[in-house]
Amino acid sequence: MDFKFSLFLSSLPYLLKGAKVTITLSLVSVGIGLLIGLGAALLKISKNLIFRTLGSTYVEVIRGTPLLLQIMITYYGLPAVGIKLDAITAGIVALSVNSGAYCAEIFRAGIESIEKGQMEAARSLGMTYAQAMRYVILPQAIKRVVPPLTNEFVAMLKDSSLVSTIAVAELLRRGRQLMGTLANVWSPLIGVGLIYLVMTIPLTQLAQRMERRLRRSEAH
Repeated sequence: MDFKFSLFLSSLPYLLKGAKVTITLSLVSVGIGLLIGLGAALLKISKNLIFRTLGSTYVEVIRGTPLLLQIMITYYGLPAVGIKLDAITAGIVALSVNSGAYCAEIFRAGIESIEKGQMEAARSLGMTYAQAMRYVILPQAIKRVVPPLTNEFVAMLKDSSLVSTIAVAELLRRGRQLMGTLANVWSPLIGVGLIYLVMTIPLTQLAQRMERRLRRSEAH
């Protein structure tokens, strides 16, 4: 094992710059993914067959194919049809579309977990379906989906490492670069691993606490 503490320490500033890119990619991608996911979830539960089919097809196709393939198609495939994106933009597009499919299932489950009587009561008060969804169902559903959405962000922090394949200088790619320049494998890789743990463990614990609090509040 070629771990050297001095190389590990000297690697951290360079790796932290990559961590900043990782966090930015994840925040932007999950933010866009939330909007895509909410829209797709509403399509999936729509009574309109066309809308429901569109939402289901999107979710199944994205969830059924590897994220790495989606990144490759976005960066290498789209230029063939006249759409050329730089590496960071392509990474954000691919990660957002991927995150949107998983967020869609989270939102769908949250919406469907609300008792049907809530919608019926809102409609009986004269609300349209859209008004009932906006003012009654979604506020309750969003409270329930916050913990799994936090887990989705944790997953995105880790999955964003795949954009290193298209030369985005995020955390893992910087670690791989240091492996070559330092002629050392373990020192930068342990740094990469520790930084990922520092980013993900607090969020995972936060999601677990929110889940426990939600269960307690619903039990009363």
